[in-house]
Amino acid sequence: MTELKNIEQEVGRFRMRLAAAAVFVLFAFGLLAARLVYLQVYRHEDLSTQAENNRITVVPIVPNRGLILDRNGIVLANNYSAYTLEITPSKVDDLEATIDRLAEVVEIQPRDRKRFKRLMEENKSFESLPIRTKLGDEEVARFTAQRFRFGGVDIKARLFRNYPLGEVGSHLIGYIGRINEAEKEKIDDSDDESNYRGTQYIGKLGVEQSYEAELHGATGFEELEISASGHPVRRLKSNPATPGNALVMSIDIRLQALVEELFGDRRGALVAIDPRNGEVLAFVSKPNFDPNLFVDGIDQENWKALNESPDKPLLNRALRGSYPPGSTYKPFMALAALTLGKRTPQQTISDPGYYWFGNHKFRDDKEGGHGSVDMYRSIVQSCDTYYYMLANDLGVDAMHDFMAPLGLGQITGIDMQGELRGTLPSTEWKRNAYRKKEQQKWYAGETISLGIGQGYNTFTMLQLAQATATVAAGGQRFKPHLVKLVENFETRAQRRSVGEALPPLAWKPEHVAFIHRAMFGVTQEGTSRGSFVNAPYQSGGKTGTAQVIAIKQDQKYNAKDIDERHRDHALYTAFAPLDAPQIALALVVENAGFGAGAAAPIARRVFDFVLSGQYPSEADIAATRLGQATAPIGVPRPVASVPLPGSTVDGAASAPSGPQPAAALRDALRAAAPGPSALAPQRVALEKRR
Repeated sequence: MTELKNIEQEVGRFRMRLAAAAVFVLFAFGLLAARLVYLQVYRHEDLSTQAENNRITVVPIVPNRGLILDRNGIVLANNYSAYTLEITPSKVDDLEATIDRLAEVVEIQPRDRKRFKRLMEENKSFESLPIRTKLGDEEVARFTAQRFRFGGVDIKARLFRNYPLGEVGSHLIGYIGRINEAEKEKIDDSDDESNYRGTQYIGKLGVEQSYEAELHGATGFEELEISASGHPVRRLKSNPATPGNALVMSIDIRLQALVEELFGDRRGALVAIDPRNGEVLAFVSKPNFDPNLFVDGIDQENWKALNESPDKPLLNRALRGSYPPGSTYKPFMALAALTLGKRTPQQTISDPGYYWFGNHKFRDDKEGGHGSVDMYRSIVQSCDTYYYMLANDLGVDAMHDFMAPLGLGQITGIDMQGELRGTLPSTEWKRNAYRKKEQQKWYAGETISLGIGQGYNTFTMLQLAQATATVAAGGQRFKPHLVKLVENFETRAQRRSVGEALPPLAWKPEHVAFIHRAMFGVTQEGTSRGSFVNAPYQSGGKTGTAQVIAIKQDQKYNAKDIDERHRDHALYTAFAPLDAPQIALALVVENAGFGAGAAAPIARRVFDFVLSGQYPSEADIAATRLGQATAPIGVPRPVASVPLPGSTVDGAASAPSGPQPAAALRDALRAAAPGPSALAPQRVALEKRR
């Protein structure tokens, strides 16, 4: 019995253990079933998406940048596609060794290495950076065949900007460059962040910078199925990018090229404006530079040459060069005197060749003086003494209040970033400009030299051109602008950029007519008569010679005894035709001496181009570049017969020309097809290997 009882107890304990094990197994299966239900039902959508992402990637498609054309449809900036060899530094263990091994497969020059190192300093290490650009098909195939050796290195298809005319108009067109850290942070904080995914280049200067939003376009995307190694296999879905809008500038690039050629190796600036609407016809800064150097990252040698040159080719002199206006200021002074009732045209002064104020002798440019001088002669013969006296009578604040509405010493609001204000002095300006109390006081003697455009007066050529255009238009004012219209890529709708009309200045017509007549006299019997001999139109102008350094009272100016960069600047302001002005301009040739000899001849040729359709002869251009010509020499040529200067980057579309802006624009836009997709390098490589 005892044995039977023990057996029953053992069986009972076994059954309990079996039941417990069964319960545990059932509980475990229950947990597993619950987990499966949770994953399959409640987290199905999330996990499904994650699984898809393991094999699908979304790649942004960078849009074609919009074209830039001149007013006649000549292409100034377009695009072409090319392959780049790029390294992501964070994915490479030994960077130098990797580059050395790459050099065995693809040619890598020392300048490529230097540029890569500079880009590494400017960008975060997790971004891919180009070690070589513009690879040929053979190089792409050669690298792709050995890609397994190079982790963190890849071939990418990129769009490159091209400036077909090279240096022509470089300061106004600008250039694009790689986005730096500060720009990236600004984009990331903006509402347009998503539109810049995949974009590595933006406008850095000129119109490229100011119209970035119009030129960039809308980024597209494509969904790609990728292999376990991360390489694209096939495209699943694609949303194409929308190219940027095209800009048609008010600039006549042939006129721009002519002026740049006339300057030659001399430094200076010229701005020409249509006084009827504010359109800028030419916007010249010399010396200039080739914007193509910046497209894929400028190398150290070229950057050093540009940045350290004493001629400052990167300085936009038309926008940021500030110069004393010299005697070009005198017509504005005369108009101020008439408007404020300080002078009549008939009032005369006796000019002995100087003007004493206090114990200082202010000298006239003509030794012995001009004798009896009325307002007309004061402008035609450029009498300094007349304007010394007038400045004393007006006072600095009255001069400031009259000149400011003309745009002198003011921001004009042109559609380009970086404009310099210049200096239009007043007693308030001096109080704000200096810290020491004794320097803040305005002295009466400081007023005198302002009358002849010296002293504290410094203006840009843009401001002088706008002021001249306002006088030419009888007080009607427009905000100057460089872009004439914007054409939408998708709709082809053209949005015209009309110059904002500013409130006109309330000048008496008879006063304006007198100033016009006096400035016309300058071209007929005055300081610029030599340049306008036999001109088939009438124009008004004023020469100017601006001091760069002060000359002592008992010392005479002699250019031969002064360093070239300390010699006087040559200036000229003008408008034409006299009765119905279509163009007004201001120009300066730095350290070139008299405005009549160096600046007025350039203005004559600009007017011949615009009003008569004439392009100067080769001999005339050569003489003008050297400052050895006044009136044109040789036989002028029709404008249309002269080819444009400049060069074209390899592989880029050449610039079309023609008289129909709209047609040229549409043809160029159609030619700007989207760049190659992310799969293009693989396709090229496979074809080569076959």
